[in-house]
Amino acid sequence: MTSTPLTGPHDLVEAAGHPHGGGNMKPHYDERLANEDLAPLRKQKWSSYNIFAFWMSDVHSVGGYVTAGSLFALGLQSWQVLVALIAGIVIVQVFANLVAKPSQKTGVPYPVINRVVFGIRGANIPAIIRGLIAIAWYGVQTFLAAESLNIVFLKFVPGSAALLDVSFAGLSALGWISYAILWTAQFLLFWNGMEVIRRFIDWAGPAVYLVMIVLAVYLVSQAGIENISFTLSTTQLDFWASIPVMFAAIALVVAYFSGPMLNFGDFARYGKSFAAVKKGNFWGLPINFLFFSLLTVITASATVPVFGELLTDPIATVERIDTPFAILLGGLTFVTATVGINIVANFISPAFDFSNVAPKKISWRAGGMIAAVGSTFLMPWNWYSNSDAIHYSLGVLGALIGPLFGILIAGYYFAARQRVNVDAMFTMDAAGPYWYRNGFNPNAVKAVIAAGVPTVAVAIFPKLFADLGLFDVSAVSDYSWFIGCALGLGLFLFFERLDPRIPTFEGETEGISDGTVDGAAATTASEPPAISAEVPVQAVGTTRTDATA
Repeated sequence: MTSTPLTGPHDLVEAAGHPHGGGNMKPHYDERLANEDLAPLRKQKWSSYNIFAFWMSDVHSVGGYVTAGSLFALGLQSWQVLVALIAGIVIVQVFANLVAKPSQKTGVPYPVINRVVFGIRGANIPAIIRGLIAIAWYGVQTFLAAESLNIVFLKFVPGSAALLDVSFAGLSALGWISYAILWTAQFLLFWNGMEVIRRFIDWAGPAVYLVMIVLAVYLVSQAGIENISFTLSTTQLDFWASIPVMFAAIALVVAYFSGPMLNFGDFARYGKSFAAVKKGNFWGLPINFLFFSLLTVITASATVPVFGELLTDPIATVERIDTPFAILLGGLTFVTATVGINIVANFISPAFDFSNVAPKKISWRAGGMIAAVGSTFLMPWNWYSNSDAIHYSLGVLGALIGPLFGILIAGYYFAARQRVNVDAMFTMDAAGPYWYRNGFNPNAVKAVIAAGVPTVAVAIFPKLFADLGLFDVSAVSDYSWFIGCALGLGLFLFFERLDPRIPTFEGETEGISDGTVDGAAATTASEPPAISAEVPVQAVGTTRTDATA
């Protein structure tokens, strides 16, 4: 008697850490487009607290601390900083909600929902761009966490100081040890799947807050509350001079969160309802970020009377306290914080992105490991301190985030009118509604190029001109995200008006997510027949007669 294999060709891994079968794999889903990580979820159970904790993990990092502190050192009045903070983070909240809805309603991650807009194959364009950005920043964040761990080693293992004198590939032996420990810890956390990650961020966010509050109370008690100021700058701008600085601060907040915002659908797909996701975004973004920023400036302000200088780096602050308990607690806290943001912002995104490229060969876990291994080969410690290297490498990729936002929003909300044929995202049939031209929507490809080139130019050339001593218009680079988003949205709608491609499925209900019913259950409960060449599907409202034209 022969036994039946426990897994089939589609059943490569469990669905991103969910129990086997968590992804609703249907027999007619093409294995070149689907595995149990990318298929619509059977169950979506994340609460608003889980989404809130996600944003806590994204905010509570060394980078977030420095970014928030820098806003209070721009020469603005305290009320102006608060206005800029609120305006910037509300913009982030709005766009996070916009990106969340298509993934929550259909139960699929960011790269899959892009198949509606970019085409079955074209969806790899935004996926690869976002994945490459995540790889680079994954290495940077792991390196920063290793720097925190180095402090703990140097304090409690005196002999480890000798390891600083031995280096390989630009990193000390101690740095390699700390980096390897953090790399392995993140690997184990990620490998255990999305539910373990959810439990980690549910715990990590509040834990980091608790330690930061303790740190702030300690420093304020040492400095005296009368010496605490909400303005960290030694000079103050007059009102009219402060206006462009306020707008730059708003742009800085949006740019800081632009990466996690873009692939927020990877997390929103787990939300039990869109209302729960929006509630989590409200508490996790404006409320959480505002409180975190105030806590940051109080802590930074207290370092002036306590240490005689302004310290905006939390690692340096903890190191200067120079008591064993403070260094141990602070060091491990910022390690935890950095691991948290790295997992949610730079590990899960490329996991889905690279799996989307070849689902049959690359599972969610394999995609994440490509990012983790690739980030090490980039040796981020060699170029992180080089602002030019970051600007001219990640600056190019980062400038494309804005256009990708605009195109996704235009495609889902305006062109598709929030109506998505969920099963059609998993067929390679040339007669399928999302096949467009050889699997690519030409309108989306043209929009990426037409919006991406000027946006990259805006992000790159002002600094280049300033470095060459020609003229300084670097301020315009601060708004590259807004420029790119507006161009992407406008140009895509323009191309769609000239040559409509995206179907709206007006009048159809079978297997259609129309943006009104929560989750994928309503659109995947039935098992409609596979789309075949004998039953061509034409985009409603379009003028084309050939699905491959």
